[in-house]
Amino acid sequence: MFNKKLGIVDLSRKKISIQQTPDSLKRLFLGGRGLNSYYLYKMIKPDVDPLSPANVLIFGTGLLTGTLIPNSSRFNVSAKSPETGILGDANCGGYFAAELRYAGFDRLIILGKAKTPSYLYVSNGNIEIKNGKEYWGMDTTEVQQSLRRDLGQVEAAVCGIAGENLVRFACVRTGVKNAAGRCGLGAVMGSKNLKAVVARGTQGIKVAHPEKMLETVEQLKEYIMSSKISSILGSVGTPLLYEVSNTLGAIRTKNSQLNAWSDSLNANVVETFVEKMISCSSCIIHCRHRNKLGGEGPEYTALGLLGANLGIEDTAHVIKLNNICNELGLDISSSSTILAWMIELYEKGIINRKVTEEELRFGDFELIKNLLYKISRREGFGDILAESTRNARRFGKKSEEYLIAVKGLPQSDPHDCRYIKAFALGIATASRGADHLRSRPTLEIFMHIPKEVKEKIYGKGVNNDPTSYEAKEKSVYFSDNIFAVIDSLGVCKFICHGFNSPHFIDYKWMKKLIHCTLGWRFKEKDLQDVGKRIIDVERMFNNREGISRKQDTLPKRYFDDPMPLKIAKGHHIDRKEFDTLLSRYYKLRGWDNNGQVRKVRIKELEKALA
Repeated sequence: MFNKKLGIVDLSRKKISIQQTPDSLKRLFLGGRGLNSYYLYKMIKPDVDPLSPANVLIFGTGLLTGTLIPNSSRFNVSAKSPETGILGDANCGGYFAAELRYAGFDRLIILGKAKTPSYLYVSNGNIEIKNGKEYWGMDTTEVQQSLRRDLGQVEAAVCGIAGENLVRFACVRTGVKNAAGRCGLGAVMGSKNLKAVVARGTQGIKVAHPEKMLETVEQLKEYIMSSKISSILGSVGTPLLYEVSNTLGAIRTKNSQLNAWSDSLNANVVETFVEKMISCSSCIIHCRHRNKLGGEGPEYTALGLLGANLGIEDTAHVIKLNNICNELGLDISSSSTILAWMIELYEKGIINRKVTEEELRFGDFELIKNLLYKISRREGFGDILAESTRNARRFGKKSEEYLIAVKGLPQSDPHDCRYIKAFALGIATASRGADHLRSRPTLEIFMHIPKEVKEKIYGKGVNNDPTSYEAKEKSVYFSDNIFAVIDSLGVCKFICHGFNSPHFIDYKWMKKLIHCTLGWRFKEKDLQDVGKRIIDVERMFNNREGISRKQDTLPKRYFDDPMPLKIAKGHHIDRKEFDTLLSRYYKLRGWDNNGQVRKVRIKELEKALA
């Protein structure tokens, strides 16, 4: 059957409730990120400690996850973030999400805390809380291998050693590389004594119009693969972006003191370390690398942040650090940003060896490697690093001036946003903090795309110059909305309209795919409204936690320090221009000028959700 169940698990009371999600809610939020955000808003009270049993942890598949639709492999993990104290949410691919649906469930809501290390076993409509003591202390690969040895060909989402030790940027991992990386949700698993969620199912997914689904899927595959970007991603993956950014001079380097780095991290060099390209469930792009050093990756993010941002040139060293983060269950973006921040603080004399226990240097592979292990175990200086951006309180106001983060979340994107103004607005306003996957209008980079094409996507008045502030609120607004919808459908952003290409899955395709799967008829405007609704509910959650205009800002360096190198030389963010841009964005969203969702909208949504 298509209508999969909602499992509510109270670990403290060892109580399991199995329900159905009302169709009315699915029509409002679809699934995945959308429904997860709804449940967080409904179930979490303000000021809850993210590492307490009162936090709520949700694993939610997309509305279309696990079907024949290309790249429909995604799920979202959500909770109040222990890293930021606001909405925490991370999107992930692999094979786990499809398996969870085949096991009969769309979503698991996990409450409380188990008395002893445990895991959940989900199979064909049933959920069990199992003893996980023997798996505690295992890294993310070892625990998955052990679970398969003991339970058969299962798929699992797990926390690593970092999650067990409540590192505030611990991730949730599935497979060899796939990670729900952002916001410290692995630490939430650890705080609940939950080592893994394991799924095994044989139920399949029954769709409303099978023949129409087959026909539409074949058309969509042909459409996606006709784009040049599809074959490039399938050949070299996301490392192709490194050279583009580096040529501009838009790569965060040595904690954004510089903005360009070595060609040793270009895609053609990375390619020499690649064993083969692989994919997630149902994927037709195959953008993932299996590397020759015992892992998967690196993605563009790892190249930029474990390489340039830490001053490391050796390609093999960057790949090894990538693999270590994956094994330990550490978010690469936060790990590298916090380490680069600390190295600069050490260089500037704001911290010293009494704190760090040793000299900190950019480019020191052995130092970085050892610190990653110390972070995961909270040993020595690693215990301090594990607190992430909260160290701004420890080291004082001056230290915060060098922190590349927004709302307490280290910037995920290797791009230096001082050059690309829409990217800057996107990370300033994103619901989980400084994160590009919420709203990054990638087409801003491609100046060769005709203005009329961009206007058709983003709206009238957009400017082809990425350094202009003119109408950038429109490109961010569009991207906010459509990315919220694609996350809620459970489809990869790589084939979403406007992410890597002016083509791919737009609202027209979405309504076709939903009709084939469920038989529901949506208009394009209905889907646009779903995106707006999700963004507003996420903002309502954050407003309730104290987020307003004051927090929708950027790192001090982005305002005050012009970029020193290459094409981007001299660029920075003008405070007055940015402030005006932010006001225009709020107006477009319908929020007040302090970044608050208006009371009339809150009443409208809460009435609809009652």
